[in-house]
Amino acid sequence: QVQLVESGGGLVQAGGSLRLSCAASGRSAFSLNGMGWYRQAPGKQRELVASITRGGSTNYGDSVKGRFTISRDNAKNTVSLQMNSLKPEDTAVYYCNADGATMIKRLDLWGQGTLVTVSS
Repeated sequence: QVQLVESGGGLVQAGGSLRLSCAASGRSAFSLNGMGWYRQAPGKQRELVASITRGGSTNYGDSVKGRFTISRDNAKNTVSLQMNSLKPEDTAVYYCNADGATMIKRLDLWGQGTLVTVSS
């Protein structure tokens, strides 16, 4: 079984920074293609924050462009999200996502979520 484990959420003042990390691990051999971060604020739908392909191409949600940076380490099966100039509206539960495959099945993985709270 392959799973994603996130870390790095917390409370920060507006204008501050946080870094989220997500690591994939499992007993079976696996490979990951796209990785990304989504978020869900109370009463709102889950939305894409940023994604990155195995080759390093990135995509960002309009509300975070220029403030957030996604990166990954393919050798370590990790993805990170550097969040700068945080705003109260960035408050949400952030979820790591990855797609890939083991020898016998495709994977669509989600982390457990980590809460980011930005105070004004």
